[in-house]
Amino acid sequence: MKYLLIIPAVIVLLLLIALVRTLVMPKKKSDYRANEDEQESIRLAGKLSEMIKYDTTSHTDISEVEKFLGFHKLLEKLFPLVHEKLEKTEIDGNLLYFWKGESSEKPILLMSHQDVVPAEGEWSHEPFSGDIDDGKVWGRGAADTKASVMAFFEAVEELLAEGYTPPTDVYLASSCTEEWGGDGAPKIVAELKRRGIELYLVCDEGGAIITDPIGGINGNFAMVGVFEKGHADVKFTARSTGGHASAPSKNTPIARLSAFITDVEKHSPFKKKLLPEVAAMFSTLAPYASNFGLRFFLGNIWLFKPLLIALLPSISAQAAAMLKTTIAFTMQSGSDAYNVIPQEATLGANMRFIPHQGEKESIEIIKNLAKKYDLETEVIYSSDYSEPVDINGEAFHLVENVIGETFPGLASSPYVMTGATDARFYQEICKNCVRFAPVIYGPEQMKGMHGLNENMEYNCLPGAVRFYKNLIKAQKK
Repeated sequence: MKYLLIIPAVIVLLLLIALVRTLVMPKKKSDYRANEDEQESIRLAGKLSEMIKYDTTSHTDISEVEKFLGFHKLLEKLFPLVHEKLEKTEIDGNLLYFWKGESSEKPILLMSHQDVVPAEGEWSHEPFSGDIDDGKVWGRGAADTKASVMAFFEAVEELLAEGYTPPTDVYLASSCTEEWGGDGAPKIVAELKRRGIELYLVCDEGGAIITDPIGGINGNFAMVGVFEKGHADVKFTARSTGGHASAPSKNTPIARLSAFITDVEKHSPFKKKLLPEVAAMFSTLAPYASNFGLRFFLGNIWLFKPLLIALLPSISAQAAAMLKTTIAFTMQSGSDAYNVIPQEATLGANMRFIPHQGEKESIEIIKNLAKKYDLETEVIYSSDYSEPVDINGEAFHLVENVIGETFPGLASSPYVMTGATDARFYQEICKNCVRFAPVIYGPEQMKGMHGLNENMEYNCLPGAVRFYKNLIKAQKK
């Protein structure tokens, strides 16, 4: 009986401790805005506009080297000093530049891709117009990712104009196959390996200055990607003897596939876990929560971790994806006629692997579940998650410090990439592959990437250039 009384008392005590911690937690507000010089913003917008006007759409497994060689000529025109002073290597349309520093210790590489996804549908501004209107630069690639390509080229261009020599070796890289996971970045990595280069820091796209990153967390935040989930394309096949639809048997191929989908959707077979990087993100964002309840939960993960793991999937699909391996069913095929039961029906899915349940284990789980419905599983493509950057390490703190120096008042936080970038290919020659583009992605920019009416607000471009300049200089400090 005594023990039964102790348990509620302990719970009340823990809740009181959490309450006091929340009450004394300084309430913060993210009020960073890109208040930049209009004339400079428009000047940089002009360069980004020229880059957007050149169509660099890439297509899966199609070599389009000549197209990208033409784009390189535009880069030479926009950034003449970069091409005069730096050592340039072109590999099948992919670019690598070398800028000799005062030292070869702890070399850094700045990167983002040249290619863009196809632009379909009806746009308010033509997708390759590069229009500058309403404070934005419009067109495919504005946000993903010609803005960051422009920014680091411009940063080096300006430093060269000042006669600056970097404290350590600097590399610039840009592949032309990122959008379909092609061999562009691996070719650049192979060249760096041939030269015996071990990079200290890679800064690629992925995270960014994101507006309202989580429901209830308002304002702009530097979300720094520290690893990305692995991914796979998987095909499930159900077979039968077929037959006429007028006399259907039970457990037809499509019925089995449907039952499989329903089972996975209703009872996810993958384990949820709050990774240290995700916990750090919530703890960082907690003081910025717009209401007390959210601050109470996010600011006391030590107590509410099980509750957060249980509730987050119902609050945010993005947050849920940071907790577990996910599977999304994306393609399906069956009979070519309404009155024919198919002899074969297929289902396509995209999987994203989390570190605590990686590629091998996750695929094995889904294969075993598919067997219950007499489905064959074929892995079309698969790669595992990338190793996380140490969020307590020197390199991550370096990036945080540069963000703080460049964007006063902007909070920075670790961030888990649920998508894929070229940075994953650099893991074998760099332990610190950070995913962060120093531009502002508001709801409109997030919606436009790979969608309609992609654009970038041009007032954030000077800050992006300044970030790369500060990052290049930071090794001296």
